[in-house]
Amino acid sequence: MSSSPHDHASTVTTPAPPRLEEVADGAFAYLQPDGTWWINNTGFLVGSRGVISIDSCSTERRTRAYLAAIRSVTDRPVRTLVNTHHHGDHTFGNHLFGGATIVGHEGTRAGVLEWGAPFSAPVWTEVDWGEFALEPPFLTFTDGVTLWVDDLRCEVRHVGTPAHTTNDSFVWIPEKKLLYSGDLLFNGGTPFLLQGSVAGAIEVLEEVVRPLGAETIVPGHGPVAGPELIDTVLGYLRFVLETAKAGREAGLAPLEAARETDLGPYAELTDPERLVGNLHRAYAELDGAPRGAAIDVVTALGDMITYNGGKPLTCRA
Repeated sequence: MSSSPHDHASTVTTPAPPRLEEVADGAFAYLQPDGTWWINNTGFLVGSRGVISIDSCSTERRTRAYLAAIRSVTDRPVRTLVNTHHHGDHTFGNHLFGGATIVGHEGTRAGVLEWGAPFSAPVWTEVDWGEFALEPPFLTFTDGVTLWVDDLRCEVRHVGTPAHTTNDSFVWIPEKKLLYSGDLLFNGGTPFLLQGSVAGAIEVLEEVVRPLGAETIVPGHGPVAGPELIDTVLGYLRFVLETAKAGREAGLAPLEAARETDLGPYAELTDPERLVGNLHRAYAELDGAPRGAAIDVVTALGDMITYNGGKPLTCRA
């Protein structure tokens, strides 16, 4: 049986308010339900002289609420802001962090500059972005950088290959076995690889992320999880790859393949229209395109809207 077009708006009301969760001594996750389009997680670590934040939020309202949550824990300033990748739900609020040093991969800086200002139409339902100023990372790295919260080592590592995007990094705190994964991992939401690589994401989770031995994972979207989340996401990524292979063999375009696909155990994930974009990426790779190569994103997004019943994708940011 084919899957039904996504109609998230008819089944979900206004998301619950964000909440703060202390995931280790002095380390926090800021969780924003329901984790759908442009509603991300952030996190921060508190030291004696200041705070390290992992990512900002998509809108002025959400970023100011996040900063207020930090102030509810400490009066110390945010001295460092790490961007895990360039997507706007993790970077559009950068400009509200005052004098913080903004750290990111070189590709993250390039991606923020290329994306530019936020927009809603015609892809997403209208969003009140609020005040915005373009503020990319200005301290960049190629492979990684180590930050210190007093004596606590925090390793910011680029994953080495396109995955969720071409410029993903994570923050790993070995002493606490704590991982801030960025959008390498979604919990309860459909992973999205249109600007990255299906094969690359599988490789990164199998060969880079899992060997870390994380016991606590703060994903880019959704609740805090344990290491079992890695296998859950890997299962979906392999499902995308097998669906793409079967669709190509049957002569189906990505949209057609998505419409003919039974989502099975992944039917409960939010934003299922992302399957269409993921198939566009997987088809390109099966056709020989390098990981992260430019593909026709406009057509892919248009197909996602078509899968969504011809309606813009629902965003409650």
